Amino acid sequence: MGIRRTLLIAMATAVAAAPLGAAVVAAPPASAAPCPTSAAAVGIAASPSGSGFYVVSTDGCVGTAGDAVNAGTPPAVLNAPIVGIAVDSATKGYWEVGSDGGVFSFGAPFYGSTGNIHLNAPIVGMAATPDGHGYWFVASDGGIFAYGDAGFYGSEGAAHLNAPIIGMAATPDGGGYWLVAADGGIFSFGDAPFLGSAGALTLAAPIVGMAPTPDGGGYWFVASDGGIFNYGDAAFYGSAAAGPGRVNGSDAVGIASTLDGKGYWVAFRTNNEVDEFGDAVAVPL
Repeated sequence: MGIRRTLLIAMATAVAAAPLGAAVVAAPPASAAPCPTSAAAVGIAASPSGSGFYVVSTDGCVGTAGDAVNAGTPPAVLNAPIVGIAVDSATKGYWEVGSDGGVFSFGAPFYGSTGNIHLNAPIVGMAATPDGHGYWFVASDGGIFAYGDAGFYGSEGAAHLNAPIIGMAATPDGGGYWLVAADGGIFSFGDAPFLGSAGALTLAAPIVGMAPTPDGGGYWFVASDGGIFNYGDAAFYGSAAAGPGRVNGSDAVGIASTLDGKGYWVAFRTNNEVDEFGDAVAVPL
């Protein structure tokens, strides 16, 4: 069973305000303290070593655990809410993306954004290339935006979707990616294999996130009720559907795999709650 933990949010010292489509150079983090707001969490990403994780909220506040280090937070006033986070494997910094495609870079290079572009649909997620030299955004209509060394391998932007796209994940070599829809439908591009989907199932709750296994031979989906769906070589290590993270009806928002793929963390919307399964340890907070 997963063990719920409440993250301590490491707040950085104030940074100068900048347009959401621009890079922000973060000041060194100050002592850890709770976020000053109760903004909802929207995503989780594992640290490069797999010994920690980051949880990001709609206001850009980042909660860290284990060896994940808070490198900064966006200005207090945002043009659009933050919807995702991706970690730079090269620098161990991270990027935050807003629903308008604006990017905040903390300890990671800025490669571009859609912050000043009219979008047909809001951005809902992002993924980094394995070498940390690029990233992708995905919009709810399946549109893909690639920056740095992130290749464009196709999109669903011109297709009719049964349900909106809610997230994406890259293959281990960066030669492809998966898009996942709220109904559990999966769309594979480049060298990303199709290993199964929940698109034909009647779900008790919508899918809200996905994570690939380290070898790219499988993936997990997590639903908002904490339910887990596993495909390919992704093993089932437990579900948060009836776990401690469901206290007070908090919805799940994302999933992140451990380095060896033998466990995962599930993040929840409120109270910075995270459940651990398999070898995903309850890392020091």
